[in-house]
Amino acid sequence: MPELSHRRRLLVLAICCMSLLIVSIDVTALNVALPDMQRELHASTSGLQWTIDAYTLVLASLLMLAGSTADRIGRKRVFMTGLVLFVVGSLLCSLAPNLDSLIVFRMIQAVGGSMLNPVAMSIITNTFTDPRERARAIGVWGAVVGISMAAGPLAGGLLVESVGWRSIFWVNLPVGLMALLLTLRFVPESRAPKARRPDPVGQLLVIALFGSLTYAIIEAPDSGVAAVLPFAVVAAAALGGLLWYEPRRDEPLIDLRFFRSVPFTGATAIAIAAFASLGGFLFLSTLYLQNVRGYDALHAGLWMLPMAVPMFLCAPLSGRLVGSRGPRLSLVVAGVAMTVSAVLFAAFDAETSNTTLFLGYVLFGVGFGFVNAPITNTAVSGMPRAQAGVAAAVASTSRQLGQTLGVAVIGAVLASGVEGSSYRAAFVSASVPGWWILVACGVAVFTLGVVTTGRWARGTAERTAETLQSAEVRQPTGVSA
Repeated sequence: MPELSHRRRLLVLAICCMSLLIVSIDVTALNVALPDMQRELHASTSGLQWTIDAYTLVLASLLMLAGSTADRIGRKRVFMTGLVLFVVGSLLCSLAPNLDSLIVFRMIQAVGGSMLNPVAMSIITNTFTDPRERARAIGVWGAVVGISMAAGPLAGGLLVESVGWRSIFWVNLPVGLMALLLTLRFVPESRAPKARRPDPVGQLLVIALFGSLTYAIIEAPDSGVAAVLPFAVVAAAALGGLLWYEPRRDEPLIDLRFFRSVPFTGATAIAIAAFASLGGFLFLSTLYLQNVRGYDALHAGLWMLPMAVPMFLCAPLSGRLVGSRGPRLSLVVAGVAMTVSAVLFAAFDAETSNTTLFLGYVLFGVGFGFVNAPITNTAVSGMPRAQAGVAAAVASTSRQLGQTLGVAVIGAVLASGVEGSSYRAAFVSASVPGWWILVACGVAVFTLGVVTTGRWARGTAERTAETLQSAEVRQPTGVSA
């Protein structure tokens, strides 16, 4: 990629952030629309889970393929293809006649979405080469999540109340088309210096692992453990297959050597825990506000603001902290705030009082606002620039896998707790185990943030980068992104 002027780099960052905006707004707006969709499409709790998880599951399965493909054939080309597919999928979702069709169209959306965020992050990484400037750019990137958290529920609530839930997918159309035109005009093409061959066996194993695991968790409350046990076995076999097969390839889909870096491994685990917490938090909050408190979609969206505004404000602050002081402080703040927020709901029934509900939302917003920048920066920092796409894709995959598992696990716990009971009467008590799971996620963020950011951990990252770099030099057609 040619060296760009400061103004051009900022424009590229803005274009990449537009792709993140439509993907993130789609998720947050959809959460607000869940109760209306449930009534119109006659969906069960597991059906609602699938409208979210079908999307995040496909994303998680294809992100690494999209990242490596973009590094091979051109990041701009793949990014533009993703925008087209995402816009087309959004249009189809707005026309879905039933729940099954909506789930299928959400999967089409996700195929496009898999080509957006990791590829955009790879473009940003190769555009902002100075570490401090990159950290600030990633902070801006994280702030867009906060913007989507604020705009998504409000815009979604307003659209649901005035037009209907289908209109939430219309928001993606003008933004996606504008991003497509700007990308065509202003984003330079870039690719890795060495081509990387596809890994179809690894890709199939990833799909089998994520798909089987998610299906087993979501369907267990309705179908029973015996019915989903074969899917759990398939997931375990796929995981074993990945661990055995991938190290034996010169150009694997998942380069397991990345995980020799303790900071990279920690960032991956933190991403899963943090985004599992986000997925479960949004799922529980939306259903509680509308189905228990009886708020309409707009008022439920307004109640999300105490969570969204701190996310928006804290993300760029976290980016500056990571750039100046490293990731530890941001991760400690994130872990403490997310843990305390979940404890308020798990131990003190925070949702039953407006004051504690507000406080719980603010604390979660602060925590999640601080967590994104150190995850992304740690995942891509120190890795050879030629492998930025795969490193960023692994981080993005961890996010989507975490969100998928969060919705699946929390939804399954909730479904088993309210089965055969009055929904409103049973919701608070049925959600308590779910909130304790989110407490564990917050503790994991804090603990991993402390353990994996020390001097010895940074040493493993340096040695891993040297190993990857030397392997590229030794292998003319070897591992590269």
